[in-house]
Amino acid sequence: MPKRPISFRINGRDHTTEIEDQVLLLDLVRDIGLVGAKLSCDMQVCGACTVLLDGRPVSACTTLALEADRRTVETIEGLADGSTLHPLQQAFVDNFAFQCGYCTPGMIVAAKALLDERPRPDAAQVRHWMEGNICRSPRASRSTSRCRGWRTRSWCDPRTRTHASSGSSATRQNAARGC
Repeated sequence: MPKRPISFRINGRDHTTEIEDQVLLLDLVRDIGLVGAKLSCDMQVCGACTVLLDGRPVSACTTLALEADRRTVETIEGLADGSTLHPLQQAFVDNFAFQCGYCTPGMIVAAKALLDERPRPDAAQVRHWMEGNICRSPRASRSTSRCRGWRTRSWCDPRTRTHASSGSSATRQNAARGC
């Protein structure tokens, strides 16, 4: 099958490649080495594969990679600033808001999209935005409820990101990768 060239910006870096028409965005980002987004349901219902496409959450398991041409893609790996976690990643670590971590990248990316669009969401808005992210862990309600609490914390505001990193270096790195 013939390949088409595409160019896009992923996690702040320009990327050009050639792909076949049927390649999914999830396969493309994972082939690049960004493995935080994960295949789970393979039909757009669980949220484990969530990435941001031009700032909007999409299910990468059902989005053709061609749709990323001349657009911006952001994955869980692109949220951290070096070894400093994004405030949402840090909040998940600080509040023990995940258990196995399989769904965590999708939840964090979806929460980031929510807070970028609605910095002070109410409980109904949080539930609506997060309903596409399924967690089978007993802590699922804790993950979703943390999102609403983040809006009142100073580290939610990028202008006041003065929080100190906590936890081990490995914990921070795993949260940044979505592991």
